[in-house]
Amino acid sequence: MARLMWGFGLMVGKRLAALAPGLLLAAGISVAAEARSWRIIAFGDSLSAGFQLPASAAFPNVLEKALRARGYDAQVINAAVSGDTVANGLERIDWALSEGADVVILELGANDMLRGHDVTRTQEGLDTLLTTVKAKGGRPLLAGMRATPSLGADYVTRFDAIYPALAAKHGVPLYPFFLEGVAGDPALNKPDGLHPTRRGVEVIVARILPMVEAMLKE
Repeated sequence: MARLMWGFGLMVGKRLAALAPGLLLAAGISVAAEARSWRIIAFGDSLSAGFQLPASAAFPNVLEKALRARGYDAQVINAAVSGDTVANGLERIDWALSEGADVVILELGANDMLRGHDVTRTQEGLDTLLTTVKAKGGRPLLAGMRATPSLGADYVTRFDAIYPALAAKHGVPLYPFFLEGVAGDPALNKPDGLHPTRRGVEVIVARILPMVEAMLKE
């Protein structure tokens, strides 16, 4: 009798184990969040690096904290360097990806724009960066930038078109404007009007978080 009951319990246990993922999903509980660890690289310039902010308040750390709060075993590496242009990024992308990455948030181009760099060369450089990330097994999330109106209508039109065009070409997710909800707001930017404050970074993370989470769920 004891053996019979033990066998019945084992059978029921196996069936419950098989049904568990479905039951969890039906209850609205994400099993994907607990299924694996994630390595995310924030590859960009001062906007990602956390210019004049403590490390804990920089974009990568705030994003990591937000993802962990949602149940993801995620590590977000700060591979952003203040002042970097797309050309600078090309020089260090291989090193940044030397240990691999699941997702790479590519946030570059702002300094190219502020320095009036040739739009075609900026686009070609970002194109190469996306190709490199994909070739090394990472999934890019392209963070867009917008040109300041002071550069003239023609430059603005050509620059702003870079990111949608590249996202379509490479079939990668596009977060249209990294500073969405922050740009132009004195309360969310430092006195220079360019770099987000601690609160500004929190707004950026809150806005981009759903897209990052969607990539992890895929």
